[in-house]
Amino acid sequence: MKKIILIIISFIVLVIISITTYWNLPIEVTRKSDIKKGNKIIQNIETYQKTNGRLPENQNFKALEKLGFKFEDSVSYLNYTTDNKGNYELTYLEGFDGPYLMWNSKERKWTVDYPKIFK
Repeated sequence: MKKIILIIISFIVLVIISITTYWNLPIEVTRKSDIKKGNKIIQNIETYQKTNGRLPENQNFKALEKLGFKFEDSVSYLNYTTDNKGNYELTYLEGFDGPYLMWNSKERKWTVDYPKIFK
C-alpha cells in the first residue's frame, strides 16, 4: 500500500514539474511551427508592400491567400490587421480571451500579448 501511494505521489510531482517547465519555456520553442509559418507570411507581406507600395487590404482574401493565409468560411486562424499608418499585425487567434501569439510591424518581434491594432 505504501508503495502505491509513493508511486502516485511521484507521478503527481512529475506532472507538476513538467507543466511548470513547459510554461516557462520561451515562445520560440513552444510555438515554433506557428512562428515559422508566420515568418514566411511576413516576408510575403513585405515583398507585396515593396512591389505595390502599400499593404494588402484586410478584406482582400484573394491577395491574402496568395501571401500564404489559409481561410475557412472567410475566417482565419491567423488574423491580419492594418492601420492607416502603414503598420500591420499578425495574431494567432485561439479562443475568445487573450493574450495571443502576435507579431507587430512596429516592434518587429513575436510576443504573447493583446492586439494593438483593431479593425
